[in-house]
Amino acid sequence: MQDVAIPPFEHFYEQHRGEVLGLLRRRLGRERAEDAFQETFLRALQAYRRLEHGEHLRAWVLTIARNVAIDTLRRSRPASELVETGAEDSRPAYEELAPLTDGLPPKERAAVVLRFGYDLPYDQIAAALGSSEDAARQAASTGVRKLRERTST
Repeated sequence: MQDVAIPPFEHFYEQHRGEVLGLLRRRLGRERAEDAFQETFLRALQAYRRLEHGEHLRAWVLTIARNVAIDTLRRSRPASELVETGAEDSRPAYEELAPLTDGLPPKERAAVVLRFGYDLPYDQIAAALGSSEDAARQAASTGVRKLRERTST
């Protein structure tokens, strides 16, 4: 497999800003999405120089945005309000998994959501997490095991 070149950050931003803003607006509403949008791309910019290749940048930035949204919700709501009851058919998969995965460590949460919410293969999850494929598989497995333990008690 040949590594994909990392585009200049400006091109990366132009390519993904609309989708990131849309995800954040759905998760947080218009008002809070603007700040979360800026935080998402600030985090991405800080980590951008450490990327080894330009593959799966979309999954990577959407994971950052999702984590920023979760952090924003945690800062603004009591824990009892984070769990939503009832499911809407139109909700994206990552939103359906949020009440289950919110308590997991960040890498495990991201691995579970990318695997079971987006149905990404482990090589793409590894790229999004900046880890090896085995580490991505282990993170997803550990996350699922913790979810099973939590739901069986």
